[in-house]
Amino acid sequence: MRTQFQPVPPFRAHKLAAPADRYFPKFDEARALAEAIVETIREPLLVLDEELCVVTANRSFRRMFKVGRREVQGRPFYALGGGRWNIPELRFLLANVLPMDVCEVEADVPEVGRRTMQLNARKLFHECNDRALVLLTIEDISERRAGERQTAELLHQKETLLEEMQHRIANSLQIIASILLMKARAVQSEEARLYLKDTHQRIMSVAAVQQQLGIARHGEQIELAPYLSQLCETLAASLIGVSRPISIRAQADEVKVSSAAAVSIGLIVTELVINALKHAFVADTAAGLIVVAYEVAESGWRLTVSDDGIGKSEGHMDKASPGLGTGIVEALARQLEGRVNISMGSGGTTVSITHGMISFRLPHAA
Repeated sequence: MRTQFQPVPPFRAHKLAAPADRYFPKFDEARALAEAIVETIREPLLVLDEELCVVTANRSFRRMFKVGRREVQGRPFYALGGGRWNIPELRFLLANVLPMDVCEVEADVPEVGRRTMQLNARKLFHECNDRALVLLTIEDISERRAGERQTAELLHQKETLLEEMQHRIANSLQIIASILLMKARAVQSEEARLYLKDTHQRIMSVAAVQQQLGIARHGEQIELAPYLSQLCETLAASLIGVSRPISIRAQADEVKVSSAAAVSIGLIVTELVINALKHAFVADTAAGLIVVAYEVAESGWRLTVSDDGIGKSEGHMDKASPGLGTGIVEALARQLEGRVNISMGSGGTTVSITHGMISFRLPHAA
């Protein structure tokens, strides 16, 4: 019996990989895909060649500028729309400064008029032939710029109104102070005269604070050292008579504070200066010095007003009843989140407002 051997079929390699064109579309398909992507971009977009001629313009560009595809295809960018883009600055930027993040130009849009456009350009290089394409997007920012101009105009009007209001407030305070002073001279009651003079001094102090803050724009930070120096000069001129040899000196660290904080600090200083002038120097001819100091540390700050007047004993200080000035100072100190401390002795009186946990050497008038 013969054994018959069946021939072995030849080896056939299995096709393990899909055709390359399944994953890598042909050039025409890739181009169609790129053009479809460009067409869907919402902002007006141009694709330019190295000579800045239009390769394609997307639908948004054609709609905005009322042009057809054939009207722009292959034409120089600067010739579009009757030369609306023929701007020397823009030509220089496109030729020399790519990539260009932002460039604003003025252009006429059909049926709309003059508009502000923001241009953004990027250069793309083709790996095969080293040819470059320029992608240029155009965004209409006219409404944004109009809103910014309107906001700037409103801010200018606000600043003007604030300056006018400050001027009117200053005039009103001066009128009220003059009327109070006239009434103080006319009344017969000594007690009423003292109250009117005290009110007059407080109005003058508010006017002094308002005058010093009037030089700063609304919302700006105030440099405290020159502010306190000018405030002390104004208080000395308005509250100290020619015959009284009393001076007011300011010393402050270089620091800036908000206008609201400056108002509170200024009112505290004026209240304490008024109090010192009323109680620290009894005789009208007594010489004296009032020192206003502001010190700053990492953990806080301290404002002090000290005098070298007659001072008071500790026992007398405990028995003293708080007056209007004391209440005003304490209320203003609470606004600044500070605490009030009073030190009285034979060498004078020192009132301090401290914010934070700090330790300073209290200055004394000398």
